[in-house]
Amino acid sequence: MTTDISDYAIIKEGEAEILMHAKNQVFYNKTQVNNRDISIAVLRAFIEKRKEEHVARLSKKTKTAPKVSEKDASNSVVEEVSNESDIIDEKTNGDCEVAAEISQEEPCSGSEELNKVTEGKGRVELKPPRVLEALSASGLRALRYAREVEGIGQVVALDNDKVSVEACRRNIKFNGSVACSKVESHLADARVHMLTHPKEFDVVDLDPYGSPSVFLDSAVQSVVDGGLLMCTATDMAVLCGGNGEVCYSKYGSYPLRGKYCHEMALRILLACIESHANRYKRYIVPVLSVQMDFYVRVFVRIYSSASAMKNTPLKLSYVYQCIGCDSFHLQPIGRTVAKNSSVRYLPGFGPVVPQECNDCGKKFNMGGPIWSAPIHDQEWVTSILSDVKSMKERYPAYDRISAVLTTISEELPDVPLFLSLHNLCATLKCTSPSAVIFRSAVINAGYRISGTHVNPLGLKSDAPMDVIWDIMRCWVKNHPVKPQPPDQSGTVILAKEPVLQANFARAIASLSKAQTKKVARFLPNPERHWGPKLRAGRQITSKHISLLGPDAVNGVLNHEEDEEHNAKRQKIEDHPTPN
Repeated sequence: MTTDISDYAIIKEGEAEILMHAKNQVFYNKTQVNNRDISIAVLRAFIEKRKEEHVARLSKKTKTAPKVSEKDASNSVVEEVSNESDIIDEKTNGDCEVAAEISQEEPCSGSEELNKVTEGKGRVELKPPRVLEALSASGLRALRYAREVEGIGQVVALDNDKVSVEACRRNIKFNGSVACSKVESHLADARVHMLTHPKEFDVVDLDPYGSPSVFLDSAVQSVVDGGLLMCTATDMAVLCGGNGEVCYSKYGSYPLRGKYCHEMALRILLACIESHANRYKRYIVPVLSVQMDFYVRVFVRIYSSASAMKNTPLKLSYVYQCIGCDSFHLQPIGRTVAKNSSVRYLPGFGPVVPQECNDCGKKFNMGGPIWSAPIHDQEWVTSILSDVKSMKERYPAYDRISAVLTTISEELPDVPLFLSLHNLCATLKCTSPSAVIFRSAVINAGYRISGTHVNPLGLKSDAPMDVIWDIMRCWVKNHPVKPQPPDQSGTVILAKEPVLQANFARAIASLSKAQTKKVARFLPNPERHWGPKLRAGRQITSKHISLLGPDAVNGVLNHEEDEEHNAKRQKIEDHPTPN
C-alpha cells in the first residue's frame, strides 16, 4: 500500500512520529501527551521493579531450599527443569510466575537448582514484558512504548475500527525497523481479545474515549499475576456527580458533588476495578492515581489470592456529606477482629453519623462505596519522580508531570478526600486565613496536614471535623463577621464555643519541601483549547471553535473547500462541455 506523504501532517511526540490526515478520521489528542508521558514513566519503573522482584524470588529459593545428598539433588533438578519447561511452554510469556512454578516439595539443593536452570536452557530468565494497548487509534502510544521504554517486549495494538488499524499499521511502517519488530496491530474487539488471552499480558493499557467500565471485566483477567493495569476515564461529568444514577450503573458507586469530587472520581474507579478483580479471586494494589486535565488515570498491580481478597471490605467506605457545611465522614464497609492467631471478618460498625450534622444541624447525603485505602505507593512515586528528573529531555511534558508527581509525593497517603479552605470560609461568611496560618493551627493542635495534587486549594488532614471547625471559630473570634440569619449553617456553627483553643503561631512544617524550595506544583495549560477533542469520524464544523480553536477549525474547513474545488475542476476536465 503506497502512501502519499503530502496528504498527511507529520506529528512528532517523544521519539515517535505519526501521519495524521487533515480529516478527523482517526482520533488524536495533543493534550494527552501528559497521559502518555506519565504512563511511560510508570512503565519504566514497573520493568525495573519486576526485575528486582524476580531476582529476590530466585535468591529466596536459593536460601530456603533444603540440603540433601548430591544424588537426590541431581535427580530432582532434572525433574524440576523438565516440569518447568512444560509449564513455560504452555504460557505465552515468561512472566513473574515462572519462579513460583518450581516445586518446593522435592528435596534438592537450592544453589545447584539455580545454576542448572539458569545455565542449562535459560528457562528461568525473565522475558521482556508484553504490553496490550487495547484501544490504539493512531498507535502513537504503542509506538512511544516500543521506541522509548528500554527492556520492553512485544506491544499489541488493538482497535475495532478498520480506518484506525490501517492508520496504525501505516504509522508502524513510518517509524522504521524498531517499531516494525516490536509493535503489531490487529483489527479486533478489545473485550473479546482480552477474554481469549487470560493472564497473557504483563501490562494492559485502557485509554478509551469516555468510560472504561465495559472493558474492566476482561482487562482484569488478561493481566498476569503481579502485572500492571493502566486505566483512564474521561467521563468526568458522570464520575463527579453530574449524573449520579449513570455513575452508579457504570461503576457501582454513587458520587457526591463536593470540592473533593475529582479525588472521589479516582476512588470510585479504583473501587470498580477492585470489584471486577474480586470476581476472579484477584485484587488490586494501586501504585499511582492521577487526576489531570479532563480525566483520571490509575495504575494498579493485579494479584491472585483468595485469602488476600477477603480484605477488600476493609478498603472500601461509604461517604456521608453534610448538605449544610463541609463536614464529611467515612463509613468503612468491613472490620476485622483478631483472636489468638485467627482473624474474623465482620461488617463495619455504623452509622458513623447521626441523622443530623453535629456541626450545623443539617441532613447528610450518602455516596459511595469508594476506595478509602491509599491510592499511591509512595516508594513508587519517589522512584518514578527521580527517574523522570534524571531523563527530563525524554519527556515532552516534563514540567507538568514532574509538578504533579512532586505534589503527589507530599500528599498524606492514608487520608481519603480533602477539605477546601475557601469553602469553610464561605460557610462562615468570614475572611480566609492564609493556607500557612491554617496549616500551622492544625499542626499545633497535634494533627497532620498536606496539600493534594487534585486541587491547589485542597487540604488533606487527619484532624476530625470538630477540630477543624474549632480552629475556624477561633479565627472568626479574631476576625469578626457580620450577623447572619439564625437558620444559616455558619450561624449555627459559630454559636458554639470552641473546645480547642487554636494556636496560629507559624509552624515549621506549615510549608512543604516543594513550597520551601519554590518548586512549581500547579502549572497553567501550555496553550488555549487544551482539553478534550471530538470523537473520531465526526465532521468538524464552525460550532467546534470553542473546543478546538479557530486555527484548527479553519484549517480543516479550508482543506475541505480546496478538496471540493479540486474535485469540481477534475470533473470539468474529464467531461468538458460541448461547444
